[in-house]
Amino acid sequence: MTHPAVPEVHHVHRARLTAGFDRYTHLDLRSHLNVHGDLRYLDIAGLIDLAERIQLCGRGGAAFPFHRKVRAVVESARRRGSGTVVVVNATEGEPASWKDKVLLTRAPHLILDGAAVVARALRAESIVLGVADDGIGAASLLAAAAERRMPAPTRLVTMPHRFISGEGGALVRGINGEIPIPPGRKVRASDSGVGGLPTLLSNAETYAQLAIAVRIGPHAFGAVGTTDEPGTVMLTVGGSARRPSVVETPTGVPLTDVLEMCQAPIGPGVLTGGFHGKWISPDAVRRAVISRESLTEVGGALGAGIMLPLGDGTCPIGESARVLQYLAGQSAGQCGPCRFGLPDLSRAMVEMSTGTGGGSALDTVRAAANTVRGRGACSHPDGTSRFALSAVEVFSEDVTAHLLRDGCRKPVRNVLPLPESENPTGHRLAVDWSRCDGHGLCGHLAPELIRLDGNGYPTFADAPVPVWLEPSARKAVAMCPALALRLTKGNHEKRQPNGAARRRTPAQA
Repeated sequence: MTHPAVPEVHHVHRARLTAGFDRYTHLDLRSHLNVHGDLRYLDIAGLIDLAERIQLCGRGGAAFPFHRKVRAVVESARRRGSGTVVVVNATEGEPASWKDKVLLTRAPHLILDGAAVVARALRAESIVLGVADDGIGAASLLAAAAERRMPAPTRLVTMPHRFISGEGGALVRGINGEIPIPPGRKVRASDSGVGGLPTLLSNAETYAQLAIAVRIGPHAFGAVGTTDEPGTVMLTVGGSARRPSVVETPTGVPLTDVLEMCQAPIGPGVLTGGFHGKWISPDAVRRAVISRESLTEVGGALGAGIMLPLGDGTCPIGESARVLQYLAGQSAGQCGPCRFGLPDLSRAMVEMSTGTGGGSALDTVRAAANTVRGRGACSHPDGTSRFALSAVEVFSEDVTAHLLRDGCRKPVRNVLPLPESENPTGHRLAVDWSRCDGHGLCGHLAPELIRLDGNGYPTFADAPVPVWLEPSARKAVAMCPALALRLTKGNHEKRQPNGAARRRTPAQA
């Protein structure tokens, strides 16, 4: 039942979540019990005490203390006199991440064990398993659920495999039959989640870690790892890695040890924590150990456990521009920072990478990033801003080369993983320069996509048009007085190695 795309799996020291992987490609219920033993249940006080003693935090990126989530759900249910719901977030929408998919495909019963322990302690009305519609993990999880009796009615819900679909509020909305995008305002699932009931929502790895802790107890759980962050973590190592892998490792292990295990050259930097994380320099990589505290100290982030070394031979600014184009297209488009700010930030980084932004390109990137920071309806603008600002800081020498010289002279080798299609349609804007007269109407009709240069001619990033901006793009195409603007399927005809189209307006000719 292992999906062919699932990467290699390794462990440092003794395996826990990945125990049995050396003997079984997939742990059905019988092999799961053979490896891990019988499951022990706890009452609500015991669950809260265990989660607090092992300092269990969410493994989806936010690292919120699990015992506080449980307490919040209990208090909300008591206050309202209502039942509760348990939700497993296994959507893993970020294209760089594979750790939850490994658990889904190879050790699904660990996830179900953790959900069962929580559901019984809370006396939950139902359990909801949220997975992506990418075909990886759903069948394995359903088969595992059919092998056992869960303590509450259990159902599986699929979400679109998009970056923001894994956000907690977006998942709850999707389960409730609404559009799976962040709600636009802060709504705690513990207050009002699935069906309006207090909901305990956490990441798939978090439940699996709880299943281990219930079996071995807090003392044995803390026998590995650091004092403040005991136990193991699951990491996805990609980027320049010659052996892209999911690695289970105790906290406190040097980051370089994990990268060497995956044969991953560092190059000019490593992206830590994924596309909402931060770049760190080679010196910081050598000082870092695997823990939230250590990675934060060196300027990085553990996030959802994604480590993407860049390696040598690719343009860091061009790679960062690719990711920003993707992130701008993945937003919900429901607030100003996403509708206007992220396209501006993406465009500014593309212009820096292609040398078309002039000497002020760095200031434009910083201004665009700071404009969206702290102002979005969800965390997407903040995470995107964080990624962009860390890129221009860590790759300052490359920034200088792009601003003052003819670029860094490196191609963009697409080291950072992105979906083959960055949106469902793949439509891009294009201009027939033999027709364009610089009327400038398109820039007013689709300001999120099109900027006018000093002569009134349109400029825009060579990136797929986000779905939520297609109506504006089509209107601009339809209203172009010279019939010069069009939407094309696929890439533009003329492209630079880093993916940005080379354009010469009549004013530049």
